[in-house]
Amino acid sequence: MDILETDAYDRRQRRNMSCSLLFSLLPFFLSAALYFYLLTPDAPSSIMAAGVKSAPTLLLAAVVLSWNGGRSVLGVVGGLVFSAIGDWCLVWPELFLHGMGAFAVAHLFYSLTFLSSRFSPESSSSCNRFLYLILFLTGGGFYIYLYPFLRKAPDAELLVPGVGAYVFLITLMGALAIRTRHTAVLMGSLIFMVSDVSLALQVFKAIPPAENGQLVVMVTYYLAQLLIAVGDVRATRNKEDFSKWKRS
Repeated sequence: MDILETDAYDRRQRRNMSCSLLFSLLPFFLSAALYFYLLTPDAPSSIMAAGVKSAPTLLLAAVVLSWNGGRSVLGVVGGLVFSAIGDWCLVWPELFLHGMGAFAVAHLFYSLTFLSSRFSPESSSSCNRFLYLILFLTGGGFYIYLYPFLRKAPDAELLVPGVGAYVFLITLMGALAIRTRHTAVLMGSLIFMVSDVSLALQVFKAIPPAENGQLVVMVTYYLAQLLIAVGDVRATRNKEDFSKWKRS
């Protein structure tokens, strides 16, 4: 093959992959649509509600597993599974701390993924270090703002350190996503932070109750998980294609 034929072949391969990936994501889109169709602010907590809420995230985990195989279990698949556990727990307000713990583990899995070889950049730039600083200052500022509201919560002795640790972990995940220089995972991680900020402001009553508050949280949440999952699949494929090219 000459260069033009190789380039055309690569474009066809990428197009075919995009179509296949979109097709495999259809169950996720359908389950997310079902959740939003059934979403009612005053709906009682139930096993069915928990199942409908966590189903899109579990289906995303199945998609990543089918594309990337077992090596993703300790990466994005693990993060998605623990996120689904968090989704399940947050249906019941009394399980909020358990849900937060599950999501903290999910962020650890994502952070490990962003440190893996398929995401590691060749070098770090001063711009990246500046963005890390901005992100951690923003996370610290948000925790300082939330602190008085945490002190008023019934489980303040657990929430004050717990939320502090959680803010650090999700900020670390966002910083490592910047390091990857991968648009999908970076956008997904930052949108995940937006979703969690919106949830925390509502749960700890730092803002007046919003009519569509839960809708904002879940739209940004599902979008974030989708971008991280797709980004992981694409990064793995790109790494494999690059390895094949080096061997040829």
